[in-house]
Amino acid sequence: MNENSENNRKHDLNQAENSSRFANQVETKANRKIKAMRHRGTDLWFGLGMMGLVGWSVVVPTLVGTGIGMWLDHRFPRAQSWTLMLLVAGLLIGCFNAWMWVSKEDKAMHEEKEDENE
Repeated sequence: MNENSENNRKHDLNQAENSSRFANQVETKANRKIKAMRHRGTDLWFGLGMMGLVGWSVVVPTLVGTGIGMWLDHRFPRAQSWTLMLLVAGLLIGCFNAWMWVSKEDKAMHEEKEDENE
């Protein structure tokens, strides 16, 4: 009986070990599928669209600043140009927006690479 119970214990340990390996394999494959679903739209057109988004994040504040500056110059004329001041302010705000957005995307990409390496 002693030998039989020892064989049963070994068999149970092997089953538990195999079950644990199988669970790890399933988890790894599930994580891969989830990651692939997240990156479904990351092709050439997606990258070009993102470049356009960065460009518009600079252009829109610059044009808004220029428009408000032109309106102020027409409405309240003075020696200094509102248009020029607000154009520069809009450009700075736009560049700051673009920088923040790009740094956020860069951070997300680096975190993703770290997740893949684990």
